[in-house]
Amino acid sequence: MQAGPGLDALLLGDWHVHSDFSDDAESPISANVRAAERAGLMAMRATDHVRRDTAWVPEFVAAVVEARGRTGVELVIGVEAKILDARGTLDVPSDLRVGGGGVDGIVIADHQFPGPDGPWSPRETRERLARGLAVEDALDLLIGATIGAMRMAGGGAQLAHPFSILPKVGIDESRLSAGHLSAWASAARETGTHIEVNEKWVCPSARAIEAALAGGATLVASTDSHRAADVGVYDRVRELLTEVPAFSASDAGGVA
Repeated sequence: MQAGPGLDALLLGDWHVHSDFSDDAESPISANVRAAERAGLMAMRATDHVRRDTAWVPEFVAAVVEARGRTGVELVIGVEAKILDARGTLDVPSDLRVGGGGVDGIVIADHQFPGPDGPWSPRETRERLARGLAVEDALDLLIGATIGAMRMAGGGAQLAHPFSILPKVGIDESRLSAGHLSAWASAARETGTHIEVNEKWVCPSARAIEAALAGGATLVASTDSHRAADVGVYDRVRELLTEVPAFSASDAGGVA
């Protein structure tokens, strides 16, 4: 288990903050930065939704770079993209640049279930489970796809709201085996992918967080905010992390 700062230090970053570049968020980047300053944050990851046909990424990157010059908060640039299939293909523009004047990394999201033939909606996934798809086989698909996506994403990647898809399809996260979680955590460590603990969806579970720490993965905290008023405001993440022995003790490990 890696050494690192404790709970309060972890909550000095908000690593998943949406702006009005996303079609479901309301605040401009400048308002989010001011909110991060008021919250006393040291770091904030600007994170907006992309798809294969998204064309505004250069403007988004330029807006965050401009904001960097007006704040002492470390601003990291990310785009949130869903996993499309069981191989881990990501829904990103073909010309997306990671590093070297582009985004700092891809934030990998399980918005739909990654099937071998493409993304399944929660409804379709529940129907497949009802028709006989074994839960264990479904979880194999999800873990395999997530690992594949981490390997394809390149440097600076992050897992958004890990396993938030499971309650939507009627699978309890406790059904993930120790082997699933070990492989997931090991892949995060090997690829340098951060695992976020998400305020909005209260995930992943304390058990998965413990597995991430045991596997040497790096944790970050996020609000997944869609308005500036929520940036850096942690209630449920703090409560969730106190269930993890590493954070209920005086010194914690494996956090950013």
